Amino acid sequence: MASTEHAVANDWLRQQAQPVRGLLRAAIGYGATQSLLLCAIAWLVAQVLALAIFEHVGLADLRWSILAIATLAILRAVLLYRQRMCSDAAGRAVTQNVQRALRQRLRELGPAWSARQSAGDLVTRLVDGVDTLAPYYAGYLPQAALAGLIPMVVLLAVGLREPWSALVLLLCAPLLPVFLILAGRAAADASTRRWLRLRRLGARFMDAVAGLSTLRLYRAAEREHERVLAAGEAYRQDTMAVLRVAFLSALVMEFFATCSIAIVAVVVGFRLMSGHLAFAPGMFALLLAPEFFLPLRAMGTQRHARMEAAAAAEGLVEVLAVPVAPTVSGPVCVAFETSAPSVALRNVHANQGDHADVLRGIDLVVPAGSRLTLVGPSGGGKSSLLAAVMGLLPLESGSIEIDGLTLTAPDWDAWRTQVGWLPQRPHVFNGSLRDNLLLARPEADEVSLARVLRMAGLDQVVAKLPQGLDTPLGERGLGLSGGELQRLAIARMCLRDAAVLLWDEPTQHLDAATAAQVEQQLDQFARGRTVLRVAHRVRDLGPLETVAVLVDGKIVEQGTVAQLCQPGTAFSALLNEDLRA
Repeated sequence: MASTEHAVANDWLRQQAQPVRGLLRAAIGYGATQSLLLCAIAWLVAQVLALAIFEHVGLADLRWSILAIATLAILRAVLLYRQRMCSDAAGRAVTQNVQRALRQRLRELGPAWSARQSAGDLVTRLVDGVDTLAPYYAGYLPQAALAGLIPMVVLLAVGLREPWSALVLLLCAPLLPVFLILAGRAAADASTRRWLRLRRLGARFMDAVAGLSTLRLYRAAEREHERVLAAGEAYRQDTMAVLRVAFLSALVMEFFATCSIAIVAVVVGFRLMSGHLAFAPGMFALLLAPEFFLPLRAMGTQRHARMEAAAAAEGLVEVLAVPVAPTVSGPVCVAFETSAPSVALRNVHANQGDHADVLRGIDLVVPAGSRLTLVGPSGGGKSSLLAAVMGLLPLESGSIEIDGLTLTAPDWDAWRTQVGWLPQRPHVFNGSLRDNLLLARPEADEVSLARVLRMAGLDQVVAKLPQGLDTPLGERGLGLSGGELQRLAIARMCLRDAAVLLWDEPTQHLDAATAAQVEQQLDQFARGRTVLRVAHRVRDLGPLETVAVLVDGKIVEQGTVAQLCQPGTAFSALLNEDLRA
């Protein structure tokens, strides 16, 4: 099974190289040209030394040769720079392509899928995992090609001037690739273990941070701290195992390369002493012998990048391979005939992850400009129903109609522009208060911002902030109270000025006084709009409020509060339970 996953990851890595093949070819071409220039430089250096030592030619007579060597060296440096530019561009391009593909897949999977994943593991895969790709494409792939190309060029050049030295290089050459293959298997397994350990460590750490209050409350923080330390120690040991293999392989490769160069030097020395070899060809062979093994040694140092990329690719492929609900072509809902459309669910069935039938045969109609309240026990499917209406929960069967028009896959983006969403816990991004408001409508002016702040009752709070709307907010709204955060969410929703409003128990986590104020503001804004909401405080619903009771994903009752308050109904049971709380 593991070998299959490795094969899939390697195939995926090769596929990502297709769009940057031109850049990689250019980088390889620059590297190959450098090897030709290096052979020319080595031959000129050998000639200059032979003339200067044995012919006693002065520097003045050698100036053109020395100038040629300097010119070729500068040209080689330029080619090296261009090679690195192309390889780095290839690495960046692949990283950006993968990031776009991952963002698109996460959008397709929706927040419901992301919420079921471990945050730490997902962040490790999508951030650290993607970062490992650039060194693979910028370093390993070009070097792997050059490791096969440059030794051939050097071998051919040496063979033309000193065949015996070329024969020694040819016989010694297989030692390094064979050892690379043998050491690579152990290193790949160690790198995979290390990467899996990093994912587990990230997941445990993020979970510990998210649940720190609970851990401290139950005096379990120290135990969790020990577990995180143990996971970190295991990751350190796996990392050291990878480094041990890397250092050992580098040492052995250096040993084989040094021995091979020494053999070439001995052969050249004996042939010089016997008079069977001139100085210039012998020096030429000695100068190029280290360059023959250098690409193989460099590939050995880049092999770690390959192992890291292969290990990370398995996690990325898992995300990209998650099945997405098939899209269906159809008319795009770009506008509505009425400012407040009707919303209807027709025999809707939906699953959520491992939970089957979170919605079971939902038939529900919210007339245009009216409000319907969903109530029911926790886990009954109320939030799932709202997610389905927003297109964030794929339907197994059934349909959602807006003003009688069935929404299909191409419609959802246009439909969401008509929806104002107010969750239980609104998310506040790390930025200014203005930035968080402008998420709803980036082009909004100061007048519009001031208007929605007044509507949400947040204008006086903003006036007291040191920088007003430009006051920075930390993640999760640090600096604002729970009620002020909810008002910020209301202001953001009002700025959206949507025709359809979806509220998921927005006052559940507020105290009674603050909840009453928020409810009053929401009622004022909702006039003339179509509202589908989830209510937590059943006792606060008015007698004329239209409600639908959801139990285990099914609507068991529907009507006004006055109609459903009769003894023996599911609604009356919810009301009695709420009154006892």
